[in-house]
Amino acid sequence: MAKVAREMVEKTGINVDELVELLVKNAAAELTTFYYYTILRVNLIGLEGEGIKPIAEAARIEDRNHFEALVPRIYELGGKLPDDMKEFHDISACPPANLPSDPTDVKAMLQVLVEAERCAVRGYTHICNLTAGKDHRTYDLSLAILHEEIEHEAWFSEFLGEGPSGHYLRTGDTSPFAGKFLR
Repeated sequence: MAKVAREMVEKTGINVDELVELLVKNAAAELTTFYYYTILRVNLIGLEGEGIKPIAEAARIEDRNHFEALVPRIYELGGKLPDDMKEFHDISACPPANLPSDPTDVKAMLQVLVEAERCAVRGYTHICNLTAGKDHRTYDLSLAILHEEIEHEAWFSEFLGEGPSGHYLRTGDTSPFAGKFLR
């Protein structure tokens, strides 16, 4: 644990235990979303599904990266991940992104994907609001993840016909914002 890091955050008035709890719950959401997106991606088949598959894959990999980026900060602040994977799954900040009952319904899959991203956007916006001007490292990390989650939401909402977002699918590296926390 980085004792001075925790001490500096505490001095700003942030309840560090509550912040760590939020980070752990969001880490759980990222890892479980990675798992559920794997199932969704495998089922994106046919003419409609194949066009969405690369986008679901980009979001899936970035969610794994978000989990990896969050873990060091959790431990720096004196937290830890639960020892039990089922417990970790169940404390997720977002509900499971389950495969719809009809796995051939691409629109239903898109709705699952966009709702998962919207939950993530809400969660990271909340963490940014709590840490802005107080905990610079957690804020920077959460803001980087938030940028990527907003792009994911935009990609899926466009497929649902909710209007143009102005966002483009990335080419090349994944996690252009959160990637600096993985080095």
